[in-house]
Amino acid sequence: MIEYIQNFTDARRRQALIIDDSLFKREFSKKTELLARVFDHDQKRYFRGFRTLTLGWSDGNTFLPLQFALMSTRNIKNQLGRFKSVDCRSLSARRRAQATRKMSDVALELVDEAIASGIKAKYVLFDSWYSSPRMFSELLKRHRDGIGMLKKTKKVYFRYRGREMDVKRLYSILRRSKWSTKTTYLYSPIVTFEVDGQTMPMKLVYVTKRGQSDQYLVLATTKLSLKPDEIIQMYGRRWQIECFFKVAKQYLQFDQTQIQSYDGLCGHLAMVLMGYDILALAARENKDERTLGDLFYDYGRPMPDIDVAKALNWLLETITGLGKKFAMEAAVLDAIFDEFIKALPSSLVKLLDKA
Repeated sequence: MIEYIQNFTDARRRQALIIDDSLFKREFSKKTELLARVFDHDQKRYFRGFRTLTLGWSDGNTFLPLQFALMSTRNIKNQLGRFKSVDCRSLSARRRAQATRKMSDVALELVDEAIASGIKAKYVLFDSWYSSPRMFSELLKRHRDGIGMLKKTKKVYFRYRGREMDVKRLYSILRRSKWSTKTTYLYSPIVTFEVDGQTMPMKLVYVTKRGQSDQYLVLATTKLSLKPDEIIQMYGRRWQIECFFKVAKQYLQFDQTQIQSYDGLCGHLAMVLMGYDILALAARENKDERTLGDLFYDYGRPMPDIDVAKALNWLLETITGLGKKFAMEAAVLDAIFDEFIKALPSSLVKLLDKA
């Protein structure tokens, strides 16, 4: 499917792998194999069930889930279901062993499987739960660059201009400095982390938290050549996997099954992922005229990544050029633009003003 979709994707678009997990609830189960008490970070409480670690691929337009791991727990106190012993040489045994390992290690195993299958995505996106210096370092060993959100914690230190500090300390220093904030982000310093005795440079991007001007988020990447706006745009793609979880739970029976066997649950989730892949492919073919082939493919150019404000500016400049070409009066053009801008959301109007 990825090879097919790449035919209709601009070569300048950056492909990315996306990692995230979602709660797989089994609140009324008692005998489900490998059942555990798992912590939900959204509601800050424990539930019966599993964590479904998922890896997906995105070209910025289409998202395809690729692989998953149904995670239980290593903590004996939180183990509720029976742990059946099976032949250690089988795939079933490997999945059961994987279910009790550390989730960040399993995430790297899923990335390795994707790379081995020939997927050429050079970026891996993840949220703050998987974002650590070691994760970025391990991805670099696999010739992949991570883009993730950093936790605002004092447990992780980095070096900036010869001094060790955490992200909160750096933010306070940058606020007192002469660095001016930009329209789309606040600050973008380059720092270094030390992992296993090796120094790793990273670019940080401080972004204002949406709806809370006094709060900020911190994005990080090992790809120093990326501009801050490109880092923000790439990380925004991570939301596609959240949309997948929502669709899977509402329409694809994601966690609505009575299966008690762990192998059966893995088979059920495999069908859910493949069902979503088929729906994603159908949606792409319904919207992308290039999939019709022939002249549609030759004359329908795929678009690179572009900001909405830049696209609207390009549109207005094109209309202005056409108006001048056909000798339209300036007052008529101004009236058209005024009415067009009035119909836009206020957030887009602000972006146009800044652009």
